[in-house]
Amino acid sequence: MGSALWAGISGLNASSKELDVIANNLANVNTIGFKSTTTYFADVLSSSISGGASGTMQVGRGVAVSEVQTQFGAGSFQTTGNATDVAIDGDGFFMVNDADGATYYTRAGAFHLNATGVLVDTNGYRVQGQMVASGEPVGPLTDISLQGVQSEPEVTTIFALGANLNSSTATGSQYNTTQTVYDSLGAKHTLNNTFTKTENSGVGYWSVESNLDGNPATSITADGFIFDQNGNMAEMYTGAVGAVTPVSVGGGTATAVLDRPGMVYQTGTMTLTRGALPTAWSVTDFGGYENATVTFADANTVRISLDGTGANDVTLTLAGGWAGTDTATFTMTHTAMPVNDVIVDFSGIPLAGGATIGNGGSISWNLIGQGALDITQYAAASVIRAITADGYASGQLKSLSIDATGRISGFFTNGQTADLAQIILASFPNPWGLMRMGSNLFGETVISGSSVRNTPGDSGMGSLTPNTLEMSNTDIAAEFIRMITAQKAYQSSARVVTTQDQIMQELMNIKR
Repeated sequence: MGSALWAGISGLNASSKELDVIANNLANVNTIGFKSTTTYFADVLSSSISGGASGTMQVGRGVAVSEVQTQFGAGSFQTTGNATDVAIDGDGFFMVNDADGATYYTRAGAFHLNATGVLVDTNGYRVQGQMVASGEPVGPLTDISLQGVQSEPEVTTIFALGANLNSSTATGSQYNTTQTVYDSLGAKHTLNNTFTKTENSGVGYWSVESNLDGNPATSITADGFIFDQNGNMAEMYTGAVGAVTPVSVGGGTATAVLDRPGMVYQTGTMTLTRGALPTAWSVTDFGGYENATVTFADANTVRISLDGTGANDVTLTLAGGWAGTDTATFTMTHTAMPVNDVIVDFSGIPLAGGATIGNGGSISWNLIGQGALDITQYAAASVIRAITADGYASGQLKSLSIDATGRISGFFTNGQTADLAQIILASFPNPWGLMRMGSNLFGETVISGSSVRNTPGDSGMGSLTPNTLEMSNTDIAAEFIRMITAQKAYQSSARVVTTQDQIMQELMNIKR
């Protein structure tokens, strides 16, 4: 008779425990990454009322809670505005370490950078992963620390220029282009290219000069461009000047220097004749440059403008004795060549801090390679259509992003993007064996088995959803149904206790 009373009490205890579980589930309906639990019951060992071993004469002894099992089904996803919020779509846990180095596991991906630049969760525990070097994760599992991360500068080695040069431009007129380039320390420099229309009246000949921060290039592999009748660049050319042949009664000598090689649009031999005064030099054999004029002359120097516009193109440096009617003859050589990339050498220009630019001081002007831009000569205004150059200054970390594979990328103030770290996930042979540690954390146990660690999306791991948090997987409607059944079970067990109490009271009354 007493077993009914104890069975009823066991029902009260079991139903009360189930209500505890339900209450906890409902209390955590808004807890990020919370996994609800379900109560499982088992009957208590039955006793035989016949005293034998037959299973047909057994009476149960009540109920007990056999297990409170965690349900690892996914919760709903909620989009956030935080780039470091991330949710796991599938299996796996984030790993976080406390200050003592103990590792915990969580589904709550509400992460942020702390004051020292370490990625942490809401408990301040450090998210675990690998740091990235040269684009690949390297080294052991560690804290994801972004303190002091910056984008290193990259030197400019190549540039391209897309432009139109007006075919109607007057002889001697110029068009300038300017773009920014960077040295090995990330300092900005101004690269200027000046195009000058030569006097060639046939196809278009334009000289080109490059300078860096106003300093002329040490050398350049092309001094000018030749355009065909369709306005397309057909050839490049270089200009050179030979030795001076003097005819001087006083034994005078001279050296010729080509100040603007791009103005040499044809090969020709030029002769200068001295008048009675040191300043009275004139062109007496034009060598095809019919507009050539002497722009300056004294006892030591003679300067010539090949197109007669007044700009200095050739300089003769005089020595020895020169007298009236003495002559100086030199040849200018024009060499055409196929269009190719132009190498502009700035190695002779000192840069601050010992910095260098290009490859050994040389920058490649991309005219035919991938990413090259066209330079044309159409009957339209001279205009820059596009300019490009590699290289950039150093940059500070501006923002972060996390992709589906857990790769953390940084966007820097210099416009560059780089991979910085890799989040690693953990899974378990028996996740139901994990121990709840509070604060959205789980701990590894012997029953759970050792963790298996991989990148998101690999080996059965779930992928990550950025800017998102996984909410509680508590099903409110289902919990209310369980609450009703637990309440009814509790009431029924209580009724058994009161009924058994009444029966026992009747038994006590028999003796009266």
